[in-house]
Amino acid sequence: MTAWTQPPYADPSLFVEQDITLEADGRTVPGTLTLPKEHPRIGVVLLAGGGPFDRDETAGPNKPLKDLAWGLASRGIAVLRFDKVTANRPEAMTEPGYTMTAEYVPHAIAAVRALQPHVDQVFLVGHSMGGKVAPRIAAEEPLVAGLVIMAGDTEPMHHAAVRVLRYLGVPTEVVEQFAQQAAVVDSPELAVDTPAQELPFGLPGSFWLELREYDPVATAAKVDRPILILQGGRDYQVTVADDLPAWQRGLPDATVEVLAADNHLFFPGTGPSTMADYEAPQHVDPEALTTIVSWLLRQ
Repeated sequence: MTAWTQPPYADPSLFVEQDITLEADGRTVPGTLTLPKEHPRIGVVLLAGGGPFDRDETAGPNKPLKDLAWGLASRGIAVLRFDKVTANRPEAMTEPGYTMTAEYVPHAIAAVRALQPHVDQVFLVGHSMGGKVAPRIAAEEPLVAGLVIMAGDTEPMHHAAVRVLRYLGVPTEVVEQFAQQAAVVDSPELAVDTPAQELPFGLPGSFWLELREYDPVATAAKVDRPILILQGGRDYQVTVADDLPAWQRGLPDATVEVLAADNHLFFPGTGPSTMADYEAPQHVDPEALTTIVSWLLRQ
């Protein structure tokens, strides 16, 4: 496998990194604190997308959160990123009682509190499901000064998955089977003990019950903190058409930026995006980094 290489906008001579451990709800996760050598005023906690991701959001040869961490630190912004609690225990995602909140919120709050002594303000930068859950974290932790939501989904996840399967040209019988599972999520009969094999991705009823009731836009509106919404124009998973309008309607004061060339991982390109986009070594678009830094410095 091709090894990750640093993005051209990163300068490791400008920062130092140290390993840390975060503890919450009786479980520890490892993380990395990236500190600019000059005292930073602003810090961010990075939140990976859905799935058992490590602190770098490693996907094949790519590490988009490491790209961001090194790019932000090179611009004078402190960063803390951490392995999700499921990164080394992916089987936890299929255990009864598993929820998005349990996977993200406790250790994200611990990360905010660990970073806060180093900076004046702490922001959350969440990608995909990490962006979706960021408003919930902010609602529970007043130290969060604001949110950057990168490709945060608002369309129900089980509906979006059916749409994505069709986009990718998956055989009709597979799409129909998944659509049947998605219909169970919508059913009033959904319960904690609904067999996981009847549900999308084999995730338990507890996960879908919580997700079905969670409104990230309404939650974000209630926290009343500055928000930047970033969206890739070539993203087929979280899209300009299916997800962005809800953020725009519900958060009229948020800053919204669409990066037309970017896919779901904010890798720039041309033409329709496909799964193959994620297999080639790439880096997060420097325009995405510049947009985030400029917005943070204005807050």
